[in-house]
Amino acid sequence: MLQICILTPAAGFEAFVPRAEDEFRALLGEAVCFRPWTAPLETGDTIVLPLLAWGYQERSGDWSAALDAWESADIRMANAVPLMRWNTDKRYLFDLEAKGVPVIPTAFTPALSDTDITDARARFGDTVIVKPPVSGGADGTYRLAPGDPLPRDVRGKPMLIQPMMSAIATEGEYSLFYFGGVFSHAILKVPSAGDFRVQEQFGGREITVDASEDARALAKQALRAAPGDALYARIDMVRGADGGFRLMELELIEPALFLSHAADRGQLFADTLSARLTSAR
Repeated sequence: MLQICILTPAAGFEAFVPRAEDEFRALLGEAVCFRPWTAPLETGDTIVLPLLAWGYQERSGDWSAALDAWESADIRMANAVPLMRWNTDKRYLFDLEAKGVPVIPTAFTPALSDTDITDARARFGDTVIVKPPVSGGADGTYRLAPGDPLPRDVRGKPMLIQPMMSAIATEGEYSLFYFGGVFSHAILKVPSAGDFRVQEQFGGREITVDASEDARALAKQALRAAPGDALYARIDMVRGADGGFRLMELELIEPALFLSHAADRGQLFADTLSARLTSAR
């Protein structure tokens, strides 16, 4: 029987899983099953999506080993293993920038220090954001204003440094969703007052919006520049000081898809999966 297997978290990241599983069951019916990403996978008439593999960044060695095992076993992944391996480390932003994609200005340091912050402020402005290159859900992400000490848990760690984009507070962060390269829907994620993180656990909220032509153009440019075709993708972006959009992240592993904001409530997503399964017979 043809099946869709959605990978779920390892222990400790299950808070929102029941709700997410119910949403996928309602959309995909009996064709969908769920399995922890740490469990062995077998080949067969199954397409695998790690859409709920939250927290993999805290077990990066296990995640890397899982990617290698899936590739060696020729597991049919919705987004190919090489694409996900590339997408695991946010230094992919430098690859996209080299191909002409307008991204948020970004620096990388292998061991974050006060000097790195001083240098970044000279380049980006007084307030900067630091985040691990392998991360999710704003884990390990900090906003550092002048006078803020460097957090102990990120000192000496490999980190990305970016400017604090003022549009996050004044407008929000846009997310555009594509299935099989076809646009589905868009949302605007707005942080709570005084915060810069747009995730629900930090008080952020989502608004259904129409995606402008320039936002769609950036999304398509980022998808074309990625090293492989994506069955599902979320493209996060924010408006820069010049009014143009800048790519924040290209999410190809476990993005929340916010299908309730889609006009078709996720039917394009389901149809894209069905077509992939049919073509793989």
